[in-house]
Amino acid sequence: MPKKSFDALNLAAEAEGKAPFANPRNAAAGSIRQKDPAVTSMRDLSTFIYAVADDGALRVDSQWGLLDWLRTAGFHVNPDVALCATKQEVFDFCAESLERRGDLPYEIDGVVVKVDSFSTQRQMGFTSRAPRWAIAYKFPPEEKTTVMHDITVQVGRTGVLTPVAELDPVYVAGSTVSRATLHNSDEVHRKDVRIGDTVIVRKAGDVIPEVVGPILALRPDDATVWQEPKTCPSCGMPVVREEGESALRCISIECPAQALERLLHWVSREAMDIDGMGEEIVGRLVELGRLSDVADFYTLTEDELANLDTGRVSKDGRPFKLGRTIATKLVAAIEESKSREFHRVLNGLGMRHVGKNTAKQIVEVYPSMDALAAASEEELLGVYGIGEKVARGIWKFLRTPDNVDVIERLGRAGVAMSASPSEEAPGEKPLSGLTFVLTGSLSGLGMTRSEASEALEALGAKTSGSVSAKTSYVIAGEAAGSKYDKAVKLGVPVLDEDALKDILDTGRPPTILS
Repeated sequence: MPKKSFDALNLAAEAEGKAPFANPRNAAAGSIRQKDPAVTSMRDLSTFIYAVADDGALRVDSQWGLLDWLRTAGFHVNPDVALCATKQEVFDFCAESLERRGDLPYEIDGVVVKVDSFSTQRQMGFTSRAPRWAIAYKFPPEEKTTVMHDITVQVGRTGVLTPVAELDPVYVAGSTVSRATLHNSDEVHRKDVRIGDTVIVRKAGDVIPEVVGPILALRPDDATVWQEPKTCPSCGMPVVREEGESALRCISIECPAQALERLLHWVSREAMDIDGMGEEIVGRLVELGRLSDVADFYTLTEDELANLDTGRVSKDGRPFKLGRTIATKLVAAIEESKSREFHRVLNGLGMRHVGKNTAKQIVEVYPSMDALAAASEEELLGVYGIGEKVARGIWKFLRTPDNVDVIERLGRAGVAMSASPSEEAPGEKPLSGLTFVLTGSLSGLGMTRSEASEALEALGAKTSGSVSAKTSYVIAGEAAGSKYDKAVKLGVPVLDEDALKDILDTGRPPTILS
């Protein structure tokens, strides 16, 4: 999305009282995902075409020649390209592009350098990670300075207290930044950032705002050293730092901030996927005392949702109600969530260290809530991927009276408390006993890593987020990172996207064993 189109889109959104997009990349991605193509058509998206599926039929023998053909054929081709004859010309082009970055009519984060000749490209071939004939020169993150006027504390779903830098608003890498995470108290003291400091701000990966550090020469005399809190800012209960952890944690089950985050996690896409139940509606229901735990979702009625006062007012000053149409959809989505797979229920409950993959592994051994609740710590250690800390956390969670009450109420509401046939242990499925780790993007397959993981699991495989000596195969897509390096170091076989496609198409284990 061109910068001018992005600016116009945000102006229109603000005029309608909607939240603006953070940057053109998010706006373009959101436009493509629209269910209504009429909305997409109004977003003024553009294209730069640089490749075709089969260049052999065009009688062109180079990337430069292909770009010429594409222009002649009427396609949009990036005008900011160069044919370089020497290494120095490549370096000069990259340096010049970095200087011109802010003046371009579109956002970029680097330059792609390619060998021009197609025959040479074919001779050079590919590694499992990327072509040998192309490389990306990534720009360093754009950095800006601003004043940090406070450090506040945010309480997450699991009770972790995260210090957050409150900044004078500054425009960085396509959006205005006024808050940035400081991760934990150890990080605050390591960077020696103080309230009142002028700090350097950038976006990690051009996405997540972070504070690099202070500019000591500009430190005022009254700059204040931050003191980590002794009590939770949400509920006032004492906080603890568990052995071996850098994070402070509130362990109160009654903590309002944790309750909101737990409720949002329950309705999220990776848990119960209650479409339309976003932060604004959940937050308002919490404010009104209507939601306190996840079982309360299943007591909401269409009438009360339709008449929910959103806290906003219309142009004529009347309270803005949620309305019948949205309420009907929400109630239908809540009802539909009752039949979600059991592993989603376990993930949604928010047990510490139990995410999507761990929940699936638990269900293979304990296919019902009753079976899981009856398991001892020692028995839980027999589940693949579960260590002592995770086993202890699950055991304690399922023996806490408040948690047991919520689970029982969910069961009475009709939420699935046992595995469906599709969730049962893999048994004789073709990939049973194999563990895959996916890294990098799978753009060539047209699917996300999450979708590829689900496809592999449907064939009986396990998927993991980390590489170990027990990993059977690593699937390395474009821009694979440290997981690829660790696989090579451990001697774990590495497969490319074509091999993964063959596995999914045939339903058979890979034939490459080394």
